Amino acid sequence: MIKTTLKIDGMMCGMCEAHVSDAIRKAVPSAKKVTASKSKKEASFLTEESVDAALLKSAIDATGYTCLSVDSAPYEKRGLFGRW
Repeated sequence: MIKTTLKIDGMMCGMCEAHVSDAIRKAVPSAKKVTASKSKKEASFLTEESVDAALLKSAIDATGYTCLSVDSAPYEKRGLFGRW
């Protein structure tokens, strides 16, 4: 699994988080566990394969928010309570 984290500027409320999450789901249909946080100014999701950063940036920018960066890193699912 690959965790992709986007730094996003312009989110002010819960609806902003929903708009960003929807934009990610449309741009990357295989995205799982899509989350957005206005307080952290970021969004993240999991995929099986790497995603095109330019595609994500343009999808977020098209919604009226500003995608500042896109970072991807390998992600390992942890077991119950993070012990395994």
